[in-house]
Amino acid sequence: MTKKMPPAVRDRAVQIANHEMGHYVVARALGFETGGVSLTVTMDLRHQAGASITLAHSISSIEAMKEHLEARMMVLFAGAMAQSLTSKRSLGKRVDQPKATAILKGELGAEQDYAKIRELRHLLRNITFPETDPASAERVAAELKEITDRLWLRTQTIVEALADTIIGLGEALVDGVDIVEQWGRAADTYEGVLTREALERMGLVQAIPALCVWAGSCSDADP
Repeated sequence: MTKKMPPAVRDRAVQIANHEMGHYVVARALGFETGGVSLTVTMDLRHQAGASITLAHSISSIEAMKEHLEARMMVLFAGAMAQSLTSKRSLGKRVDQPKATAILKGELGAEQDYAKIRELRHLLRNITFPETDPASAERVAAELKEITDRLWLRTQTIVEALADTIIGLGEALVDGVDIVEQWGRAADTYEGVLTREALERMGLVQAIPALCVWAGSCSDADP
């Protein structure tokens, strides 16, 4: 069915599928429990999509909280970065940083991801730098930038290392979409889903490495 998708619709579907698989793959690599991934794209290029990620996690210390917030921010960064990747698999694939930034800040979507990141980084800064005077706007801004830049670069490293996995899973999601029959009018919506069970059976998913999961579990070999 996807072979009959208009090129512009398929291109949009691939971009959004890569975005959601970026969230999914990085979340899984960082130790979050993951579920299914869904995608809906219409002929006029509107879309809805989502990757199911379980946020519930036992947190028993400030360090564990910091690890959790950092991992969550990286998962949010990963969607825009994955969407910026070219669709063809190749060695040395790079994140298009200007495009990823534009996607994240709302020029090409992902406004909700960015809104969550902005709130989480403030909470992370409050925990990481408790002695900073909140009235020192310049110091607070510098600390926020340090956190954002550090996590952005780490996420970029992971997304680029796992780019073929992200793109391969995105292709699988798009290849599985079907057009939705609309009673009384022409069908104009393509929908697809990869369930948790289907994803768990895929070799690409089984090969996703466990990177820095939670406090104390990072190895020197991690990206």
